[in-house]
Amino acid sequence: MGDKQDEGAMQVDVGLVRQLAELLDETSLTEIEVEHGERRIRVARKAGAQAAPQFYAPAPQAVAAPAAAPTAEAPAAPVAAANALKSPMVGTVYLAAEPGAAPFITVGKQVNVGDTLLIVEAMKVMNPITATHAGTVKAVLVENGQPVEFDQPLAVIE
Repeated sequence: MGDKQDEGAMQVDVGLVRQLAELLDETSLTEIEVEHGERRIRVARKAGAQAAPQFYAPAPQAVAAPAAAPTAEAPAAPVAAANALKSPMVGTVYLAAEPGAAPFITVGKQVNVGDTLLIVEAMKVMNPITATHAGTVKAVLVENGQPVEFDQPLAVIE
């Protein structure tokens, strides 16, 4: 009878769980779920109170503070962020093609439609994020190597 109970029990692939946990560490994601047929494995990590403020409060303030140093620009910063190019996915943002290389964009640089602005790495795939319209880079709202969320503002081009 003990064998019949074991047959219905889900067999957990510990190696897969470890790989998923490592992937959480590498990508700074908080949750990964894998489904295969009737079997589903979800690995989640509570986001530390320390991580959330780093993503949502300091990054925009750190960028907004230098850009908003002149008092005339302080009210414009929220409006500019509202029109910002946003991340199409969760991942890690890179401002240059490789470590030590010049960044794709800097404040004041002219860009054309289709120019690569930055890269978002998601699950070991490098996804170039391109300009949707021509203009001048007014602000870069993220730092190199920073984890980003879906729909998070990345840069402002006007």
